[in-house]
Amino acid sequence: MSAQVPDTRFSAAFAARTPGAPPGLIPYFTAGYPKLDNLGELLLAAQRCGCLAAEVGIPFSDPLADGPTIQRTGQVALGNGMTLALALEQVRNARALGVTLPLAVMTYVNPVLSFGLEAFARAAAAAGIDGAIFPDLPLDEASDVREAMHAAGVAVIPLVAPTTTTDRLARICSTGAGFVYCVGVTGVTGARRTVADDAIALLDRVRELTPLPRALGFGLSNHEHLEALCGHAEAAVVGSALLDRIGEDPDNPVAVAEAFLTAMIGEGAARAG
Repeated sequence: MSAQVPDTRFSAAFAARTPGAPPGLIPYFTAGYPKLDNLGELLLAAQRCGCLAAEVGIPFSDPLADGPTIQRTGQVALGNGMTLALALEQVRNARALGVTLPLAVMTYVNPVLSFGLEAFARAAAAAGIDGAIFPDLPLDEASDVREAMHAAGVAVIPLVAPTTTTDRLARICSTGAGFVYCVGVTGVTGARRTVADDAIALLDRVRELTPLPRALGFGLSNHEHLEALCGHAEAAVVGSALLDRIGEDPDNPVAVAEAFLTAMIGEGAARAG
């Protein structure tokens, strides 16, 4: 019997969005970057800026979906001593500091299996994680992971791409929880100049198949991108552009992140949210 789809902080966050507002912003931070212990203060900065949620990337030595920026930050984080267990501990500490945002982790299947699937699901829930994204987990092999995570109360957030066929898209959307992560480009992560037409088409296809909120990721970097997504997505994920900016001034990551996120959201949008 399948575990019930969990109700997480994501449900309340998406329900609280102002109708007609630009998509809520979900920043991606690499745990352990730029310094080993920056995660909690960066998550608090995202919360102060009015972000809808945050995504915590747990670095892995073979990051197949990651572009140059996230690969680089992951290598720095691994060199700093970041591990899967430490990332979970830092999320738990961030909750103790007052982080109330919905939090999703993005990681790969091998480190989770090495940790122990059920043990990871329990530890993630205990740390205060609401969702998990596994970019290398095929739909046809996902049932055990989904069962364990959902039983622990952690949503398995599905990834879909412009190249996903309609039949497969319907199957993926039917198993998802939290929100549907829509990949805005074909390829790896990295900032782009504009929101591709294929991305808008994908978001509209997803809406025809599921009432779950849609978040667009891969390639977003400015407020104009958020404006372009009005009416097509409920959230937008920013990763590479944010991490590039932090990398320019790694001794002041909180101030840099706060300035970048405030500009991306836009002051009026932040007040409306």
